[in-house]
Amino acid sequence: MSIVPSLFGGRRSSVFDPFSLDVWDPFRDFPISSSSDVSRETSALVNARVDWKETPEAHVFKADLPGIKKEEVKVEVEDGNILQITGERNVEKEDKNDKWHRVERSSGKFTRRFRLPENAKMDRVKAAMENGVLTITVPKEEVKKPDIKSIEISG
Repeated sequence: MSIVPSLFGGRRSSVFDPFSLDVWDPFRDFPISSSSDVSRETSALVNARVDWKETPEAHVFKADLPGIKKEEVKVEVEDGNILQITGERNVEKEDKNDKWHRVERSSGKFTRRFRLPENAKMDRVKAAMENGVLTITVPKEEVKKPDIKSIEISG
C-alpha cells in the first residue's frame, strides 16, 4: 500500500485531480479548539465531503450534508463548466443555562467547486437530496463514433 494516498487524505483525494479546484488542507484532521468564526467556517468547509465518480453516461457527485435542509444548499453552474455547491450549517441556539461539555459538530458556510470536462452537459444538471446526501448528476455528451467507409481495392 502506498503512503502517498494516506498522506493526502485517502484514496479519493483531489490533490492530483486536474478538474478539482479544491486546495489540500494539511490541517484538516487537526482538532480546532478555537471558537472563532474563522475556525468554524474552515471546519464546516472541510466537513463537506464529496465523492465524484464518472460513469459511461454521467458525472455523479455525492455530498454528505447531515442536518442540512435542501433549502440551505445551493447548486450552481459557473462560467459554463464549474459546478459549485454552497450552503450553511447554522449554529444551534444557546441558552444561558446550558453548560457545553463538548462541541464537535461544525457550523458555518461551506463551498465546494469542481471544474468539469468539456463532455459535461451543464444545461442538464440534476440535483436531489435524500437522507442528508446530496446527489448531483451531470450527463455526458455521447461520444460520436467516426463514420468508417470501406474502400474496395481494385487490381
